[in-house]
Amino acid sequence: MAPFTTPTTASSVQAARPAAAPAITPELRHWIVSQAQANIGAPALIQAMMASGWQEAVAMQALEETLRAHLNEVGYHEGILAPDQAAPDIVLHGAPSYLDAGDRQVEVLLSLALPRVVVLGNVLSPEECEALIDAARPRMARSLTVATQTGGEEVNADRTSDGMFFQRGESELMARIEARLARLAHWPVENGEGIQVLHYRPGAEYKPHYDYFDPAQPGTPRILARGGQRVGTFVLYLNTPERGGGTTFPDVGLEVMAQRGNAVFFSYPLPHPSTRTLHGGAPVQAGEKWIATKWLREREFS
Repeated sequence: MAPFTTPTTASSVQAARPAAAPAITPELRHWIVSQAQANIGAPALIQAMMASGWQEAVAMQALEETLRAHLNEVGYHEGILAPDQAAPDIVLHGAPSYLDAGDRQVEVLLSLALPRVVVLGNVLSPEECEALIDAARPRMARSLTVATQTGGEEVNADRTSDGMFFQRGESELMARIEARLARLAHWPVENGEGIQVLHYRPGAEYKPHYDYFDPAQPGTPRILARGGQRVGTFVLYLNTPERGGGTTFPDVGLEVMAQRGNAVFFSYPLPHPSTRTLHGGAPVQAGEKWIATKWLREREFS
């Protein structure tokens, strides 16, 4: 990564800052895009803007809006966004009720801009949900989390579930679902981790957390070597618990209820809390919960 220094155009950042909401001038847009293309991280960009008088939340909003606008300008090629796109996204131009996922029509149930959250229906068929559970069941073990201190894995008291990972493209079922999700998110299949299946019994939960890897932790460079940052997540619901088990977004007071075949997608182009993608798995109050998780990386995941 190139060393960060506040650019000489920082004065344009100051000049563009209004008293309340950000005015994204051409100068500011050019500065943000050029810094991002030079691999300057979001924390450094936000710090520079804050040094020029921006409030953190407003700087984050301006940064996200600028990058999203830039990505729209770049265009699409064969259904996959251009290589310099910052994060996957489910494109909802024209407010469609349904999306073409290649081999099935998917319903659009809810959409938020910040955090970028889209709730989808009919992503998986009942037969696919059962097949994923059946294939995963013999391989389940206590779920681990990534240990950013070391770059390895560890048992975490915040995550009380059993889980397992499939290899990407391990079977025809996996390949079919992965192609469907890649088409929905406009993100290459090879940039995805293998599908993880998780099983939550009554009382089990996953306390609020971020899916990106903390850049400040010593083990993060080792993790990023396999495909860069995580930039997007699909949570697919394989069954409907009797009570509880939704996916919560505490920063915006949103809870997505677990309904078999549905999914929630969220993206985070920057590894920063201002993306407002803090989320968790609410405790299962009755019954059990089965989900599949698909994490998307910046680059090809190996």
